[in-house]
Amino acid sequence: MSEHINNREYRQRKLKSLIKRLHDGATVEEVQDEFNKLTIGVTPTEITEMEQALVNEGMPIEDIQRLCDVHAAVFKGSIEDIHKDDVSTSLESIDGHPIHTLKKENRAIEVLLEKSILEKLYQLVKDKNDANKKAMLNALNQLMTIEKHYSRKENLLFPYMEKYNITAPPQVMWGVDDEIRGKIKFAITNLKSEGMKIKNFSENVKELVNQVSEMIFKEEEIMFPMILEKFTQDEWANIEKSSAEIGFTLIDSVTRWIPKTKIDTAPIAKETQSKQEQHIKAVLKDSQTLVQFDAGSMSSEEINAVLNTVPLDMTFVDANNRVKYFTQGKERVFDRPITIIGREVKHCHPPKSVHVVEQIVKDLRSGKKDNEDFWIKMGEMFVYIRYFAVRNKKGEFLGTLEVTQNIKSIIELEGEKRLMS
Repeated sequence: MSEHINNREYRQRKLKSLIKRLHDGATVEEVQDEFNKLTIGVTPTEITEMEQALVNEGMPIEDIQRLCDVHAAVFKGSIEDIHKDDVSTSLESIDGHPIHTLKKENRAIEVLLEKSILEKLYQLVKDKNDANKKAMLNALNQLMTIEKHYSRKENLLFPYMEKYNITAPPQVMWGVDDEIRGKIKFAITNLKSEGMKIKNFSENVKELVNQVSEMIFKEEEIMFPMILEKFTQDEWANIEKSSAEIGFTLIDSVTRWIPKTKIDTAPIAKETQSKQEQHIKAVLKDSQTLVQFDAGSMSSEEINAVLNTVPLDMTFVDANNRVKYFTQGKERVFDRPITIIGREVKHCHPPKSVHVVEQIVKDLRSGKKDNEDFWIKMGEMFVYIRYFAVRNKKGEFLGTLEVTQNIKSIIELEGEKRLMS
């Protein structure tokens, strides 16, 4: 056992040293031979632990993110060798399981890349006519739906990874996801512009296709095997339950996966049944207990219904910077799956904006500011985002309230509409 631990620790040190050499400018070819000697029996978990260790030692997420594709190029052969003889009999092979669905989407994405994006790019390079431009634009718009795939990964899988103290890989992966989103948007904008240079456009699209393909590899060969080892059946059930709310990429329908649980069908003893009935009655009674406010009172049922009726998307982050509550009304702007409850707020945002969020919370906590406002255009929406410091009557900081609203219809109002109208 000690020999195994020592070998593992030695390999971790050497792997980190190779990544640092890449970081300092070494090429893949220069480290490939040395890496091949180290990767006999290497697992996706070890690679993830190595990446986490680099972050813990102070290497910025941005640096690891920038080298992410280089890492994949080095690791790819060894990881594929490990898994090539595996016969999957696990949860991921069950239709409707979240991992099965993610892989199903990845196959559809690969078909889109090969049979649509690259083929239409070839036609466009041959002839930059309007028909070929339109076909290319349609293909890129289809690829833009990858947002749903990435959003489920970031909002449903990452919170549980953080629960198991796997924090660096999600941040790195989220950063790369954002790069891909940005490149798709850039390609669409470029294609629509009058001064599009076909050579540059072609190079950008090929780079985009390669990066999407590399992300599929990272998900399936590194992330999925690792989380399948760690996540519980209840956690997978929560992920599956929240998936449809966010939506899916390039697949029409998804089979509902409901985990099989052992149900005790033995008769319940009369005494036990009586105690259960008493407990249920007590819970029902407690749920109707009125909560006293500064002006009036409401039951918990009424409070929940009122907050979900208010035409705002509200999220409360407590004094420990963890998400404690969010509304579930009809007017939703951002994805808020139940899995984010208890999550550190810094992990709920892409790496590129984390420092901004942390500064906002810091200013609100210190009293430097009472609120901070932002407004952005998101497709057809004009989104107003406001952050408020929440304090008690003594002025003590209780947390941060984020209030988001699509105000497009409000800013378009003209004239008057009186009550009697």
